[in-house]
Amino acid sequence: MHDESSPPVKITLTGGPWWRQLNRYHWFVLFVAALGWMFDTMDQQLFNIARRPAMRKLLQPAPGVEPERQTVDEYSGWATSIFLIGWGTGGIAFGILGDLIGRAKTMMLTILVYSLFTGLSALSKGFLDFAFYRFLTGLGVGGEFAVGVSLVAEVMPDQARPFALGLLQALSAVGNITAAATGIILAYLARAGIIRESWRIMFVVGAVPALLSIFVFWKLKEPERWRQAAAKYTLRERLRSYFGELFSNPRWTKNAIVGLILAAAGIIGLWGIGFFSIDLQRAIFRARFTAEGLSGPEITFSEDVWAGWTSVMLNVGAFLGIYAFSYVTHYIGRKPAFAIAFVLALLSTAFVFWKLNTIGDIFWMIPLMGFCQLALFGGYAIYFPELFPTRLRSTGTSFCYNVARFAAAFGPAALGLLTSKVFTGYTEPMRYAGITMCSVFLLGLLILPFAPETRGQPLPE
Repeated sequence: MHDESSPPVKITLTGGPWWRQLNRYHWFVLFVAALGWMFDTMDQQLFNIARRPAMRKLLQPAPGVEPERQTVDEYSGWATSIFLIGWGTGGIAFGILGDLIGRAKTMMLTILVYSLFTGLSALSKGFLDFAFYRFLTGLGVGGEFAVGVSLVAEVMPDQARPFALGLLQALSAVGNITAAATGIILAYLARAGIIRESWRIMFVVGAVPALLSIFVFWKLKEPERWRQAAAKYTLRERLRSYFGELFSNPRWTKNAIVGLILAAAGIIGLWGIGFFSIDLQRAIFRARFTAEGLSGPEITFSEDVWAGWTSVMLNVGAFLGIYAFSYVTHYIGRKPAFAIAFVLALLSTAFVFWKLNTIGDIFWMIPLMGFCQLALFGGYAIYFPELFPTRLRSTGTSFCYNVARFAAAFGPAALGLLTSKVFTGYTEPMRYAGITMCSVFLLGLLILPFAPETRGQPLPE
């Protein structure tokens, strides 16, 4: 059906700032895609900050009676795993839909879905309905990334593409920092008695991005690359191609499997370990605050504030790491940049989980880990769209990034079980659980020899 045998034409990398190649519409597309992804990551991070307080409330055996720590640890892991399963399911479905009906239309749908069900999470009465809302939120969260990066990749000039995609992914840290700032502000409001349960308000804030979908639907056009590809075939032919060609063409099949394993290593590392640094900090400081004789409300307030600052510091490092990846990969290539990032992610994460002890550590250890771990995600945004042709780009990118979520769903559950069952006899069991799971970063290193190098190449067609 398509001839993929001709060698790609190499792009000549010239000097000068990449942003000078962009016109007004390029900037508009980048702005809208970045805003959608920023709100997406804001909703993700609101969940990470609110997860433990939500579990302590929803798992109470009786009103006002705190559940056991092991129960909170275990169900926090399960809630995150269910969210990731929804993420993977929605990512695949919306990724295919993005190739079928267009990037802009699909982006609007994903924003509506993740906004609506994030807001409904505030109404949760118990673990089951909370987990149900998180699954449905995950559907939209998973779909937004693939259509967003496909849209930007297809609109941008070739030389500007990796830098624009790196900036798009780096700006996700702004969404995470917005979530953290929200958590800190709400902690102060709860302390003042203005609100009762700050975690519920966090989810209400997460419903705000629904307004963006109206703007997206009204102003954003489908990329010319997608329109040309869509015009060549009937819907039936395109359906057959999207569901079959990804795994009938050896080139795309290999790229999909390589991308999937690369993504799984980083996503398990982030969602199964890195984001639980917030929970690690909560556990360490709760014990310390209790020993210092603070009252229950003061402990909760201090926990919430420092959880917010932990998230801020993680994402300051993330912004710098993601954007640094786009420059490193420009000069040394995709594969060497990934190799460096996986090694640094392993070392920094193990170091944080072993050594984090004081409030001061939050301000240098956590940014270091965020820089190293999240740099990988800058690589995913740049690399995955380069692995597939226009007709399969959203589907292929979504496959890599979101099927990995199914594998990653075992990460938080595994961390929760290691913490609550295997290392429960230790003083701070989450430390040992996190260090044990850092071995997942080695998976990314093992698959790199099979990955194609795409530096300086145009998007495949």
